[in-house]
Amino acid sequence: MLPYSTLAEAEVMFGRSLTASEMLWFSYSSRMPDYILYYHNILFFYVFYSLVPLPLALLELWAPQVVSPYKIQRNVNLKSASVFQCYKNVVYVFLLAVWPLQAISYPMIKLVGIRTSLPLPSLGEMAAQLAVYFLIEDYFNYWIHRLLHSKWGYEKIHKVHHEFSAPIGFAAPYAHWAEVLILGIPSFLGPAIAPCHMITFWLWFVLRQVEAIDTHSGYDFPLNLTKCIPFYGGADYHDYHHYIGGQSQSNFASVFTYCDYIYGTHKGYRYHKAHLAKVHLMLTIDLTFCRSRAASNKTS
Repeated sequence: MLPYSTLAEAEVMFGRSLTASEMLWFSYSSRMPDYILYYHNILFFYVFYSLVPLPLALLELWAPQVVSPYKIQRNVNLKSASVFQCYKNVVYVFLLAVWPLQAISYPMIKLVGIRTSLPLPSLGEMAAQLAVYFLIEDYFNYWIHRLLHSKWGYEKIHKVHHEFSAPIGFAAPYAHWAEVLILGIPSFLGPAIAPCHMITFWLWFVLRQVEAIDTHSGYDFPLNLTKCIPFYGGADYHDYHHYIGGQSQSNFASVFTYCDYIYGTHKGYRYHKAHLAKVHLMLTIDLTFCRSRAASNKTS
């Protein structure tokens, strides 16, 4: 809750007029307790998880010819029953594990310094903090992911996530409840190390969720804007990890690829891509030869 009850009091405190965004934030949050603002994250998860993967899932179910050229594993067909079961299981895990944990973690959020007060952060400050959060989360998530691919970690926990050998957007958070909680720790490390405004905190978890959905979409669209992000893995990169499954010792990165390059866990994927390129080249040469031979037979 803000420490001033009117806009005039806020402007006197800052010695300037509030910006339009600050007035909007004031009108929304001035009488709202901070813990209610924090609990918005629960609502954001449900809304974004329900809506972001939905258009692509509906296209694959009802008009597959529209998106099939961009599907990575084209021999795997999505079934509506699988989508619904995945969605139901994810919501079930979050209801029983994640949301109760978020409900009792508010004191920790206040302790690390997540603020709701004015002034609002600048766009530059928000961008810098979000970049730090992505890098921190990505590094620690990489090592946790590698540990989950140990024999014990995979058999007891991680194999649930790999039930989708051809991932879909709705399967991004589909996992054992313990994995969901464990992988949530790196997501909170960034805001704990570099505390931010509640709006940045919201945006961080929304962007991370949307990124995970994109990475698990199962489609590699050529005009995806994430291709402009340096070292971004993307759907094709992570799809290979699911394709190999429990035996995978490659592509552990959750967002960026630099850890896989540094620690040498990208080699399987690079070999796979090189092999596919070689096969594609040989098929193209064979097809060209057959066409030229057929054309010469016609003329003779």
